[in-house]
Amino acid sequence: MPLNCVPPSHNYATAMSKSIFLALLAFLTIIPAADARTASPSVEREMAAAAAEWLEQLSPELRSAARFEFDGPERRDWHFVPKERTGVGLHEMNLEQRRAAHELIRTALSNRGYLKAIAIMSLEQVLREVESDRPDVESIRHPAKYWFAVYGEPGRKDPWGWRIEGHHLSLNLTIVPGHGISVAPAFLGANPAEIRTGNMAGVRVLGQEEDLARDLLGALSPQQRSKALISETAPDDVLTAPGASLDIGERVGVAYGAMKKPQQQTLRQLVRELAGCFRQQLARIELQTIEDAGWDKVHFAWAGSTEPGDGHYFRIHGPEFVIEYDNTQNDANHIHIVWHSLDNDFAADALKRHYETSPHHAGSGAGE
Repeated sequence: MPLNCVPPSHNYATAMSKSIFLALLAFLTIIPAADARTASPSVEREMAAAAAEWLEQLSPELRSAARFEFDGPERRDWHFVPKERTGVGLHEMNLEQRRAAHELIRTALSNRGYLKAIAIMSLEQVLREVESDRPDVESIRHPAKYWFAVYGEPGRKDPWGWRIEGHHLSLNLTIVPGHGISVAPAFLGANPAEIRTGNMAGVRVLGQEEDLARDLLGALSPQQRSKALISETAPDDVLTAPGASLDIGERVGVAYGAMKKPQQQTLRQLVRELAGCFRQQLARIELQTIEDAGWDKVHFAWAGSTEPGDGHYFRIHGPEFVIEYDNTQNDANHIHIVWHSLDNDFAADALKRHYETSPHHAGSGAGE
């Protein structure tokens, strides 16, 4: 659980929190980007069963708070800032309900992705200590204030979805029977990006993403680097934040097709690192979509300083997707990463195809 148990003393709690947190981060360095959970007969059925089990574990009051209409406004109302959400928070659940909630997360994420998600939640404990003089710190920095919600009816023929969301974590799963599972938009963040004081100094929850991007930037020739650097100043945040248009213009930077093979391999590795947060079957679909659209059309762009520790931003932009990474806040020690499907966020394209082939739903896809 995300470091919110009730131990005999505060000092003991702090020590245990640090030990667990360090153990999680150690595992991130050795676990592959995607695990092979091929024994499950169907990801859709497994996910639906886990969602139904979690709902069954809830009290009637919590179950009512957790459920929403699939076509209601709540499903698309996502964000990554610290605030109260709709749904049911981990802090409201008992042990059995939390176990079921974590099983639901595991149906979507790889081992590596699951540990990243837990580490992101656990950073709230770090922020609680760093910001201990804030009057609202106990309520706003809470490692269990991550909410779960279910949209529609899991496991039937109609589309449904679910979300886990809180500060710096927003995972939006939409299941369209017969047309697949959408994992976008997906957001991961880390504040601090690197813990710089105390016993956990040096820990970087999303460090691999930055390191791979810097490896690619450093491997570019001067001409390629000039092409990749699109601005001397990094934007204050990702451009495709909640509510913003996904139309960010033409693909800019250096194209995959203009890279040498080792550079291409590093770019692929960077994309796999991000896609690999999801379990193998889901990650494979995202990577195959990129493959089908053509890796040669994928562009890598960098903005801001190229020096570690200064504000920077990078973007990976293809015909079907865009990934943005921004690290400019808190003296460039605060990471935001978002993955969008340009035509299938919240399964928009899959829903369109579903409604076109389901006569009894004719017209239901409006606005999707």
